[in-house]
Amino acid sequence: MENEVNARDSFDSHFMAGFISGKIIQNGYSNLFEKEEEKLCAKREFSPEATNVFDAGRELWKYYHAQPNINVNASLYDIREYFQGRNEKGNMNNKSDDKTYNKLIGNLRSTLQILATKIKPKVYEYGFLME
Repeated sequence: MENEVNARDSFDSHFMAGFISGKIIQNGYSNLFEKEEEKLCAKREFSPEATNVFDAGRELWKYYHAQPNINVNASLYDIREYFQGRNEKGNMNNKSDDKTYNKLIGNLRSTLQILATKIKPKVYEYGFLME
């Protein structure tokens, strides 16, 4: 939420935070004409690896929100563009001169790789991809 990253303004959407915390109401329909009772979704539980990704992302987002002239609703792509800039051809640069950003994005990538290693077997086990 905004207070976690010291955002200067309110976010346009709180859907994902609400969904993760179980505050989003889920409407189920048994058929086109009967509406089932509204139920709250279950609060999501995350592995330590996933929590580490959230923490690393939050630190990067917090650093971004401390900069001047930012988009309060920025995506990861927007944050990368802010720090890495673009070259003469309009392509995003591969690196940034900002050492703190480089450390934070490196940490995020590292935690994402650890999480990817953990979930990779499940991708095949549950049939999302075939070996």
